Amino acid sequence: QEQLVESGGGLVQAGGSLRLSCASSERPFSGNAMGWFRRAPGKEREFVAAIVWSGPVTYYADSVKDRFIISRDKAKNTAYLQMNSLKPDDTAVYYCAAERGGGNLLYPQHYREWGQGTQVTVSA
Repeated sequence: QEQLVESGGGLVQAGGSLRLSCASSERPFSGNAMGWFRRAPGKEREFVAAIVWSGPVTYYADSVKDRFIISRDKAKNTAYLQMNSLKPDDTAVYYCAAERGGGNLLYPQHYREWGQGTQVTVSA
């Protein structure tokens, strides 16, 4: 079974940047898309961004549009989330997930595999 491994989280000051990576163990990755979700303490898991693997076509939550950039490297079977102008409200555990086709990329129930998550903490 495919495994997804996130990396790149950490502690950063407001206004700073971080880049998250999500590497698939599947060679090559055969899914339709990869997405990023996040869960802040006491809140529901929410959609952040998604990328259609063959496109690339991208989707963003309004809260991160113009600050975050999702991309993918097909040769490395890896998706990235470049996070700029970070705010304390971006503090959460970030998860990547693989979607296998046909689902609405904005909703977590359409994703089949999930990574273990990486913590992002933005200090004021």
